[in-house]
Amino acid sequence: MLEVGDAAPMFVLPDADMDTVDMAAYRGRNHVILFFYPRDNTPNCTLEATDFSDHEDEFSRHGCVVFGISRDDCISHAEFRDKHGISVRLLSDSDGRVCKQYGVWQLKEVDGVKKHGIVRSTFVIDKQGVLRSVLYGISAKGHALEILRSAKELNS
Repeated sequence: MLEVGDAAPMFVLPDADMDTVDMAAYRGRNHVILFFYPRDNTPNCTLEATDFSDHEDEFSRHGCVVFGISRDDCISHAEFRDKHGISVRLLSDSDGRVCKQYGVWQLKEVDGVKKHGIVRSTFVIDKQGVLRSVLYGISAKGHALEILRSAKELNS
């Protein structure tokens, strides 16, 4: 698992419109907020994605771009985005490579069954590509505002 002060793993992933997002393009230009979530169209994932979207302008004012990442494909992301009015870009990590790089692909127990899945996690990355906040196993409710407070501190 990653820790504060580590270099953020770089990656290239497609978004809901199948446009490529290259993390390296943001180095030196923007802080990056990455939130990993288990699945499109589930209650807590919807709450989290819409909360980040509701505060996207505030994140932008603090020099941050926000990306949501799950293993759902681009088509699922586009439907999820359109159905719920999500404005943050949703990235598809269909093979799970980036989830593994960030340590969010973990063995979980759901209803007494153990299986691998994404642990809801958020990473705040500064303009130099350094992890400034690493949060594994977070709760979706109120989380976007918590991260917004962290984002404000990046510029102080």
